[in-house]
Amino acid sequence: MSALILPDAGGGTHPYTPRTEPSRYAVGEGPLVSRTVFSAAHVVADPFADTSPDSPAAVDWDATLAFRRHLWSHGLGVAEAMDTAQRGMGLDWAGAAELIRRSAAEAKSVGGAVACGVGTDQLAAGAHDLATVTAAYEEQLALVEETGAQAILMASRALAAAATGPEDYLATYGHLLRQAGEPVILHWLGPMFDPALDGYWGSADLDAATETFLDVIAAHPDKVDGIKVSLLDARREVELRRRLPEGVRCYTGDDFHYPELIAGDERGFSHALLGIFDPLGPLAAQAVRVLDTGDTDGFRKLLDPTVELSRHLFRTPTRFYKTGVVFLAWLAGHQTHFTMVGGLQSARSLPHLAKAYELADRLGLFPDPELAATRMRALLNVQGVAQ
Repeated sequence: MSALILPDAGGGTHPYTPRTEPSRYAVGEGPLVSRTVFSAAHVVADPFADTSPDSPAAVDWDATLAFRRHLWSHGLGVAEAMDTAQRGMGLDWAGAAELIRRSAAEAKSVGGAVACGVGTDQLAAGAHDLATVTAAYEEQLALVEETGAQAILMASRALAAAATGPEDYLATYGHLLRQAGEPVILHWLGPMFDPALDGYWGSADLDAATETFLDVIAAHPDKVDGIKVSLLDARREVELRRRLPEGVRCYTGDDFHYPELIAGDERGFSHALLGIFDPLGPLAAQAVRVLDTGDTDGFRKLLDPTVELSRHLFRTPTRFYKTGVVFLAWLAGHQTHFTMVGGLQSARSLPHLAKAYELADRLGLFPDPELAATRMRALLNVQGVAQ
């Protein structure tokens, strides 16, 4: 296969010769055992829809659900309608509700695990009182529970704006947990993923915020299946998981340190709910199957080399990691185009995407390396990097 000319961040170019061997991560047999693993999944836009960035999301439902079947086939659960699906960044509540209904029904048909995001994004921009925010949460929680999916109580921009201190979070989450019919996953999303969530749990001091978070869990341990922590701070996550009540799981959302956090230590480990497992799905599943045998070193040998790609995709501004995720799905053949809802395909530079391609190819992530190279070459030509 002939070399590609890839652009550098510094303004130059360099040749890269793609791999010729296809990805080697075959579908495994049976469920994952030692860890509960969810991949947050992206949505596939309808490239033929005549939309603008301000339009409601136009989704290619067939391709979107096919990608979820791909993840389920490897034994992964799907975390649905989360920020990886561009929730609040192109996918509005109407689109998210339809996604939840369709994905939950598809999960039932194939026996796949699915957990769905519950938020308050049906509320219009602007100030809302706590009663209105709570009612919005309740509406979404009811929909998710009606589908039979597990609920993930997501961090809410509206609650962050309405709350005056920790007591408002304690009251709101306490009310919601009492309403929940089954144990939920609580989601703490840091401001690097969404700046509007700065000061969540009532304080910009993460130590103080952690205490409020733990107070919420301690008051309702029977209603909390686990917590999903996305703060990109491995030390803080380890300290937090060691303080959880017995039976409450920690799902790492740390896309910088996930191999060590999932592997764990002598005092415990994290399960996983990760956006990076969207492009890494087959490799991640294989690594966990190795861990299922007790081979921690083999698990780390597979997963550690993926961290460079993950750190690249999630580099600042972190919230635009979705662009790289969808880009790799296109190169891997999971969709026919590189178009995103809200026009977010423009959120990362060509050098950024070129490096993502090179790192992913070196990892052997592409089932058809020639297809990936052909698509990369086409994009480069269109963007003015002659091949």
